[in-house]
Amino acid sequence: MSVASVQDEKTPVMQTLPTDEVRQIMWRFADRYDLQMLVQSTRAVARGVVARIVAEGARNTHEWTDAKDQMLKAYDESGITAMMSTPEFGGYLAGPKNFVMALTAFELAWVDAGAATCSLAAGLALEPILEKGTPEQQAEYLSRCVPPLPGEDRKIARGAFCLTEPLPYVGVDTGIMCGKVRVAEWEEGKEPLLQVDKRGRFITNMDYANFVVAAVESDDDRIKGTCMVILEEDDDGVYDRGAVTHKLVHQLSSTRDPIFHMTVPASRIVGGYTIQDGVVVPNHNHGKVLEAVFARTRVPVGVMTAAKLVSAVEPIIRYQRGRFRGGEGAPGTPRYDLGLQMKEDVLHRLVDVWATGEAATSLGLAAARHFDEFEELDKTRDDLYAEAGASSVREILKIRKKTEKLALEYLDLLTQSEEERDEARIAELKSNRLVEFMIGESLSNILSPATKLWNTGQGANMMREAVSLMGGYGITEDCPGFLPQKWMDSQLEATYEGPESVQRRQLIVTMTSELFLAQFRQWIVELRTLASERPGTGACTLGSAMELWLWTYRHLQDSKDADGKPLYRDKRQGATFPMADALSWLLACRCQILDCLELAKKGPENPVLGDALPGYVQFFTDLCHVQAAHAAGEVSRICADLVYGYNRHPSWDPACEQCVQAGEIDCLEGLIPGISVGARLSGDVVETDGSHANKAGPCPHFTGMDGFISRRNKLDGCLTGSRLAKDRAGNVLSQVMIPEALDYPI
Repeated sequence: MSVASVQDEKTPVMQTLPTDEVRQIMWRFADRYDLQMLVQSTRAVARGVVARIVAEGARNTHEWTDAKDQMLKAYDESGITAMMSTPEFGGYLAGPKNFVMALTAFELAWVDAGAATCSLAAGLALEPILEKGTPEQQAEYLSRCVPPLPGEDRKIARGAFCLTEPLPYVGVDTGIMCGKVRVAEWEEGKEPLLQVDKRGRFITNMDYANFVVAAVESDDDRIKGTCMVILEEDDDGVYDRGAVTHKLVHQLSSTRDPIFHMTVPASRIVGGYTIQDGVVVPNHNHGKVLEAVFARTRVPVGVMTAAKLVSAVEPIIRYQRGRFRGGEGAPGTPRYDLGLQMKEDVLHRLVDVWATGEAATSLGLAAARHFDEFEELDKTRDDLYAEAGASSVREILKIRKKTEKLALEYLDLLTQSEEERDEARIAELKSNRLVEFMIGESLSNILSPATKLWNTGQGANMMREAVSLMGGYGITEDCPGFLPQKWMDSQLEATYEGPESVQRRQLIVTMTSELFLAQFRQWIVELRTLASERPGTGACTLGSAMELWLWTYRHLQDSKDADGKPLYRDKRQGATFPMADALSWLLACRCQILDCLELAKKGPENPVLGDALPGYVQFFTDLCHVQAAHAAGEVSRICADLVYGYNRHPSWDPACEQCVQAGEIDCLEGLIPGISVGARLSGDVVETDGSHANKAGPCPHFTGMDGFISRRNKLDGCLTGSRLAKDRAGNVLSQVMIPEALDYPI
């Protein structure tokens, strides 16, 4: 492929793979030196200790070995272990930790997902305490989970999160629990002692966890409902780490099926409790704790899969270029220098892998940043309701309904032109923290499940594509970049913290929020504006795909199938789940475009990038265009299937309303010459002898579909230029410089 065939001499070309400076700008932490240092230290661990033990075969055993234990020591020394704690308790990073966890997961999963899981599971154990724990619980465990200072004689407390139950309930419903809690002893004037019985399945970190945060249900009239409770290995009773799980993937993480039969003080209930009429009433039931935890911790799991795709690019380029070296072809010839990259197919397929990885990473990190920004408001929601005069559930619902109207007004004002806007009213609504909370909440409810659903689902599909690009090398144990292991690992990530059906189930409920839909419409307007500023990003294509999705959603809400049954209902998952998938494609693509625009906007401020910046911006612009076309195709396919698929196809029966009788059409021939020929070409004419075209029936015709048809036709036209963008991006991949050797394994 020649350069001239896809780009002119003025088109900038990316010379090297993206640098740290590029990523820091795109992912919005160029001004966070502390995060940059964390990324560097995590990367050193991942591409050093972790890569070495993987190369030496540590994944070949299910047991926790001395080699795997080296990871924990490296995490302690590099600062990974202490990242979840705050400075007041011995940590070094202040503020929310969602973005921190996502960046760390990205760097570790770049090499091995099991190594990333070890770190994330430790954070998952602390999350219930961070989100809902009492001040005493937070001080106790956050201070114990950091490495000891010089001269300090103590062990690091390492935690595990125990929710899932033995089969058949595992992964089915978080409301079904086998774990039970009873009052073991309750002397008058003293704190109750609780008897906890819990069996876990697939519990990460159990080989070395000193404490466990477990979900349990009351089996005693003196305890109300459900709760999360903290169990220590030194508590009275049985702390059995259980049988090792024989996983096919994530072998660098410790996974067991533990058994607990322990007596603990009631003060171990996460969030504390009160005594009401002789009954222990936990301040937070287990569902409330899980809601706060899973909303955030699903995001880093999605980022883990995204990292795999981006990490696959360099090994694939290296393999493609070196495929024929050592055989025919001397240095300097296309066969020697380009290898498989002489062919367009492998370049285009690699572009698709990279574009998916970029979109998945952009979505995951955008979600993590949102949760950091939203965390303060989220933690004060009860105070906000109290300030508004709401204390009971009914009063809170009234306040929310009233606030939703104000939030919708605010979002509507933002879409108006500057001349029409009521700036005073906008400022008044913006200062209303409940308005801000409800807008942020509506977005949180979408971003978390969408990240988990799309990144791990589509990510696993594209990892198969990445492995296939390595040829036979892709199914060998020593494949560069550990790509086959990453492909297998991605299958497990799709089930972590709820399989795909759980994420879809949440999305089909939360995407009906008028607050979210108002923001969605606002994004369409913004994308049109962005398209006028940078037309090559595919922003216009994405805006058209969003319009088609929105029309389809409204149609499904009001429509019935051929049997008269409503379509958009909880149990009609064949109609609702695909819409959740389509929405996730749109969200990922939007975040990718915004990251590209951030690079174009902030890149000139970084002197390190210099003349290389235009090449980076052009390449990422082309990747956005490619991904926008891919997303548009998926959305168009899904929407057309749903809009037309629930209608019954007409047949050649006597009552056929769409059939054209030959006699009728022939009578019109004198008035409209050629009409009979045209009708017969359409295949919908029934001749006088009852014969007709050899097909299933007359072509279906639908009334009220003009809006869908026009939008879909428009979307098809918006694909203009997307293949040229793929050609340019593929050409860059055939020229971009890569290091002499991979920096792992060693």
